[in-house]
Parts: sequence; C-alpha cells; structure tokens
Amino acid sequence: MPDVFRRFLGAVSRAASQGRRHGSRLARRLVPRTVAGQVMAFQTVVVLLLAAAAATGLVLQAQRASRSDAKHRSSTAAETFALSPATVQALSGPDPSAVLQPWAEQVRSRAQVDFVVVVDANGVYITHPLADMVGTPAPPSTLAFIGKGRERTEVTRTPRGSVVNASVPVRAPDGRILGTVIAGITAQTVGSTVDDQIPLLLGGTAGALVLSAGVTALVSRRLRRQTRGLGPAEMTRMYEHHDAVLHSVREGVLIVADDGRLLLANDEARRLLDLPADAESRAVGDLGLGPDLVGLLASPRAATDEVYTSGDRLVSVNKRPTVAGGGSLGYVVTLRDTTELRALAVRIDIARERLGLLYEAGVRVGTTLDVERTAEELAEVAVPRFADVATVDLLDPVFRGEEAAGARLRRAAVRSTRADPPVLGAGERTEDESETPDAVAATGRPVLHADLGAAHPWSRDPELAGRIAAFGIHSLVSVPLRARGVTLGAANFWRAETPEPFDDEDLAIAEELAARAALSIDNARRFTREHTLAVALQRSLLPHELPAQSALDIAYRYLPASAGVGGDWFDVVPLSGARVALTVGDVVGHGLHAAATMGRLRTAARNFAMLDQAPDELLGHMDELVARSDLELTDDSAAITGATCLYAIYDPVTGRLAMARAGHLNPALVLPDGRVEFPDIPVSPPLGLAGSLPIETAELDVPEGTRLVMFTDGLVENRRRDLDTGLRRLHTSLAAAHDLDPDRMCSAVLDDMLPARPVDDVALLIARTRRLDPGHVAVWTVHQNPEAVAPVRAACARQLGAWGFDDIAFSTELILSELITNAIRYGRQPIQVRLLLDRTLTCEVSDGSSTAPHLRRATTTDEGGRGLFLVAQFAARWGTRYTPDGKVIWAEQDLDTPPPSPEKTADALLEEWDDAAG
Repeated sequence: MPDVFRRFLGAVSRAASQGRRHGSRLARRLVPRTVAGQVMAFQTVVVLLLAAAAATGLVLQAQRASRSDAKHRSSTAAETFALSPATVQALSGPDPSAVLQPWAEQVRSRAQVDFVVVVDANGVYITHPLADMVGTPAPPSTLAFIGKGRERTEVTRTPRGSVVNASVPVRAPDGRILGTVIAGITAQTVGSTVDDQIPLLLGGTAGALVLSAGVTALVSRRLRRQTRGLGPAEMTRMYEHHDAVLHSVREGVLIVADDGRLLLANDEARRLLDLPADAESRAVGDLGLGPDLVGLLASPRAATDEVYTSGDRLVSVNKRPTVAGGGSLGYVVTLRDTTELRALAVRIDIARERLGLLYEAGVRVGTTLDVERTAEELAEVAVPRFADVATVDLLDPVFRGEEAAGARLRRAAVRSTRADPPVLGAGERTEDESETPDAVAATGRPVLHADLGAAHPWSRDPELAGRIAAFGIHSLVSVPLRARGVTLGAANFWRAETPEPFDDEDLAIAEELAARAALSIDNARRFTREHTLAVALQRSLLPHELPAQSALDIAYRYLPASAGVGGDWFDVVPLSGARVALTVGDVVGHGLHAAATMGRLRTAARNFAMLDQAPDELLGHMDELVARSDLELTDDSAAITGATCLYAIYDPVTGRLAMARAGHLNPALVLPDGRVEFPDIPVSPPLGLAGSLPIETAELDVPEGTRLVMFTDGLVENRRRDLDTGLRRLHTSLAAAHDLDPDRMCSAVLDDMLPARPVDDVALLIARTRRLDPGHVAVWTVHQNPEAVAPVRAACARQLGAWGFDDIAFSTELILSELITNAIRYGRQPIQVRLLLDRTLTCEVSDGSSTAPHLRRATTTDEGGRGLFLVAQFAARWGTRYTPDGKVIWAEQDLDTPPPSPEKTADALLEEWDDAAG
C-alpha cells in the first residue's frame, strides 16, 4: 500500500508542475508585469496545494475504507462458514476434506475473499486454495494465529505482503473445538481497489487545475477592463483628480478602519466635526466628538440618515462597510449639514401632525348618533395629541334633543392624560365664568390664553386658580361649538405637560375640531329629538299595564333599538269564558312610520280579538286589512311590508292553547319538568301577502305551569348571529331559567341573549299557564223543550248558593232564562249551559246553530224582542262567539259590583214600554 501511495503522490506532483507551467505561461501572455499576473500565479499555487491536499486525503480515506471492507468481508465469510451446521457435521465425519473443500471454494468466490482455509483440531489443513496443501500440517504462524480458540481479525505480515485474516473456531455441540475457519484478503486485492480510484482522482485534480487557470484568466481580464489598461502615470493623475474632488465637495467623507482609527477625512468633514489637524490615524474616541457619534463610528453597525449633534450643528450620517487601502476592512462615512433642513422638517412634521389630527377627528368623531358619546369622542381625539386636558360643555336642551337657547351648561365629557384633573366631572353643571375665563358659549367667540399665569382669568375664584396652578396647567384654548348658526356649547383645551403654549395656529386647529364636532353633535341632537318622539309615540301605542285575568301569570319586556324605534308590539286581551288572547307582532323598519303602523296593527288585532274570533280568522282579517291599506296608499314608501303576527288563545278550563302565525317565529314552550320545545305551528305569509292562501290554527293541550314564550326576531337574530344559532342559544337560556317566575325569566333571558345596545327592537312575552278550579265550573245539558228551562234555573240557583253568591241569583236566573229560551226557540241541539266562576261570573249557553241574536229596541206594540235588552241590563258584558259546532252566547257579571235591583229594572222596562217614550 505505501508503494501505491508513493505512485499517486508522484502523479500529483507531475500534474501540479504541468499546471504551474501552463498557468505561468497563460498569465505572462495575458497580464505581463501587472498585479493581475501576481494574482493569477498566487491563485494557481493555492489551487495546486488544495488539490494535492484533497487528493492525499481521498487516497488515505480510500485506503482506510478498503481495509475496513476487507476486514468485514473476511470476518463475515469465516463466521458464516464456521457456524454452519454442515461444517460441524463434516468435521465430525470420516473424510471432511472431500466435503468441505468444494464448499470452501464456493464461499471464497461468492464472498470475494482470497482464501477460505479450514484447519482441524490437530493443526492439519482440511481445505486450502492449493489442493496440494490439503492434509498437510499448518505452519507455526497459522497455529499461533488460531491457537487461542476465539474469533480474531487482524492484519498480518507475510513474505507475500500484508494479509487481512479472520479466524472463527468451529465448535461441536458439547463445546469442543473441532477446528478453525480462516478467511482472508491479500494486500494486492486491497491495493487494486485503491488503484481503481486513482484515475478518477487524477482526472478531478487535472480538471480543478484547468478550471482554476480559466477562472484566473477571466479575473485578470476583468481587472484589466476595470483599470482600462492605465499605466502608472495615468493612475497617478487619476488619483490627483479624485483627491481634488474629495476635498472640494460640500459633503463630509470619512474612512474609518475596523479598529476605530480615522484613516481619511476631507475638508468638509473636518469643518462639520471640527477635527484637529492630526486627526488621521487617531482613534475616533480621541477626536473630541459626541459620545453618540463616537459610538456609531467605532461600531460595525451601518447607518442611514441618522442625525447627530456636532456643536451647534445637526449632522446627517450615513455609514457603510467597505475595503480600505491595504485590503483592511473599514467603513466609509458621509456627513451632511441638516441644521436648516431639520428646522424645516420640524415645521412640516407639525403641519402633518395637525392634518393627521383633523383627519382622525373626521373619522372618529360622530360615529354614533349619541350626543354624549360624540362629545366624548371629541375629547378622546384631542388628548393627548393636541391637549393634556379637554372638556366639552353642552347646553341642557341639547342633551334632550331640544333647541339650544337660554340654558345653563352641563359637562358632557372630560379627558385627561393624568388622573384627577382640576375640572368638573361629566354630568356636573358649569358656569361660564368658573372654568372658562370668558362666556364663550354666550358670545360665540373663541378665547386663547397662552400664559394663564400672566392672564389670571380666575381672579374671582382663587381656589380654582390654585388647583389649576398645582396641576401644572399653563395654557388654554376655549372655542364655541356652533352648528347651523346655533351655539350648542363650548370645548376647552388645556396644556400642562406639553411645554409649548397654545398659539394662533393651535387656535385655528381648535376651531376646526370644534366645527366638525359641533356638526356631529347637532346631528345627534336632531336624532335624539326624533328618537324621543318616536319612542314616546311607540310607548303610547303599547300596553301601559296588563289587564287583570286569572288564566296566565304574564311578564313582558320591550326594548327599543339603539339605532331607532322599530315596529315590534305585543298585547294581552281577556276574552269570554276566562280565556286570554296573546299576540306578538313585528313591522319591518324603524322610525315614526314603523311605530304608527305598529299602532294601527295592534289596534286592529285588539278589536278583532274582542269579537271572539279564532286565531286563523283573526289573522285572515288582519291580512285583508293590511292588503286594503296598501291599495289605498299613493306613496309606496308608506306601504306596510314585512309585518308579522303570532296570535294565541289560552282556555284555562280545558288547558288548550290555540295558535296561528303569519310570517312570525315559532313560540317556545317551557314545560314544568324543564324541557323546552318549539312547537311546529303552520306558518302563512306575512300580513298583506297571504291573498287566498289558507291560514291554519294549531291546538295544543299544555299542562298547568307551562311557560309560553313569545318573542320577536330581535331577540334571537342580529348581524353577528344567524337565526338558527340564536334559537339554539334561546333554548339553552330558557332551559337554565325554567324554574324562575315569568318576570325573572324575562330578565334572565334578555341578559343572556342581548348585547348592551341592541340594534333591533325586542318584544318578549312570557306567560305561565294556570287551570281553572274544576269546582268553579258547572255544566248542564238542556233538552229542546220550554219545560226544561225551570229545572236548569233551579240548578243554577243552587250552584250559586253553594258558591256563596245568593245576591246575584235573581239576575243570573233572569239572564239564563232569556238565553236558554232563545236557544230552545231559535237554536238546535245540542244545547248546553255552563257557569264559570272566576274574577267574574260567566253564564254561557251554547247550541248547534250559527245564527246569532242581536240587540234591538222593541217598540211599544212589539210582544217580544226585549230579552237581550234585559240581559244587557243585568250583565256587565255579553256577546257571541262561534265554535266549529255552532255558537256560544255568554254574559258576564261583576262580582264586586252589586247587580241592579229588580225594582229599578222594572221601572226601566216600564219606561221602555211607555207610549210617550216610544
């Protein structure tokens, strides 16, 4: 192997010599006696040395890899052959050589080793690459190599060269050593592997040399191009010109070495930095410069247009790394005198900041139509960019949306950079002469006090002056808030921490801010007035208090939208037979038109409900009413579009709930066990759009204690939450509050479902059902026979006595007599009489006929027609309602009001029959 390495080094040396000669000739031909030639020669030598070192390393690495591979192959072949059961069996047999000799040759060929030898326990060759050696004793060196009875792998020296040997003992099942397998690779085999790689290494080295020569030639040509072929004289003249330019430009130039020494400074740099005459070659820290500038020049950090002070000058500094003379890394620094430009830039920055302040005010002030919030936005914009303290005072009527005239000021907003400013807080009343030195709101003229200490505007209030002085306030601007020719208040801006006092330009900025804010405040004031009127109208059109009834425990909430009044509405109407009607509706839109439309629809729904109509019939009449109203309008903007309604009737006697809806959301039912359901009520189009489409009524039997929850879409739907998500959240909220009473349930649901400022109206109605005591209901069936009237009258009298109402027995018998007689005479079977004892006593007579009687005034010659007149005299209310099987005529008597006496009733009847009266 050393011979191979020596041969390789010789080849590398010859190639290097040829490369140097070739490179030298190429360099002399291209750039004779120039720096480029020296660069080329140096690069060639460096490349040759690197190529030689790389080639040497590759040869050594290949040699180590070849030896490692040889050890691995020899040990693998020996171990595989020795551990084979066939080898153990052959060594135990009568003629092991006949069996193992051919196997050994096969293993040697396949494992790519030079020999596989088997030596028995007596030291005799069982197999050998040379057939003549089989059966002969092994030499002492071989016996010494395998004599220790364990696996070994090592490189041994032989007369024929180095050999990589591996020996593995062959053991019998009982542990005895039957022999040893030796596998090896000679040095010639390992050397041939390295020799195979030498041509590749030589080729790579030669390619690197050729590439280096080519690159050097290109570099030299580039260098000649850059110097333009100038000689020494030309280069000297160019240096002189450059030096003249360097010292005549009006920009300072410094070259600083990487160790912080000043290498060069032109005349402008010496002037700007006031450098001493011997500044060059000295450290920058010894030149008397400012610490900040020294820190920049001595550091490796680059800089771009950084401003530093040098005496009374402002110097703009740029610093970039470069290669200085002699090849040492350094930095080039350029300096410019920016003292005047800086002053101009400051004024530009101030103007830009003021324009930015006005732009921000235009964006941030007036985002809401709320007077107080707009005032707060003005104060937030001004502090701290314009003032340290800002206060906004408005006239009292402005807060209410009224015209501003002849009123006192009240503070609407306060903003300060520090806590506890020496000014009144928001909501407190202010006097023109207390904090504002002049009556700005009254005179409408702005006031500027650049120096409050010299002006003494609070001479009449020494305590206030002391607090203001202690806070550090030294300057004040007070400007009126005027919009559309009306003064709304005043804005005051104070400076304490800002050292610069207010000037005339600041006064102009304050007036511009106040003008923009005043317009937004006036818009908010007008909106507040309209919103207040609309809310007042809407409140007047909604129920002020719920009517008395015993069928339902009812609670409600109505929240108008923050953006304007909408058209949500609800109503509770007591009906005959202790029943109660509930209705919730919604009119799309906001404003006075929506509120007025809501009032019309609520009034119509209440009137239709008083006629005891079924839910589907009531919604049908409502739909026809809306459609007719739209047809009569000439202005399309006043049309009623998108009005919805949900109508329900609850009967406490049967526990039945009948509902119908026109474009409205399904109600929710919270059962006594806490389950929440949304019953599927058939839906018809919104009011005015149904046309000939049918409207269906759904009837449900609900247990006592069930909560009926009726609501408008503002509760469950908004811009950030779709309808399905809102209904799921409402389901969760109702389930969590199922054990609360209706009033607390309303509060809990609204707190969970709504933001602080809802964008849409919300109407919520929660009713807990009750059942009428069965002992307060009496029912009789009447045969269609005049003789059946007397027994029913007697039974009713007994029932009234049992209930303790004997004082109204006469009037009740009279009412029943007339109603039962009319049913027998004009109606059809079945005829039924029912007494209901609730807040009132209700007498009901039902029959199978749909013909309803009506009250009329009988003449003196009429023999009949006075029955209903008597009923009307003795009953507080009476009426007729239709059922699927006929009709019910009912009459209610107040239990708290004594009935008319029979004598007064007789006198009234006589007067009714009096000829003179007729």
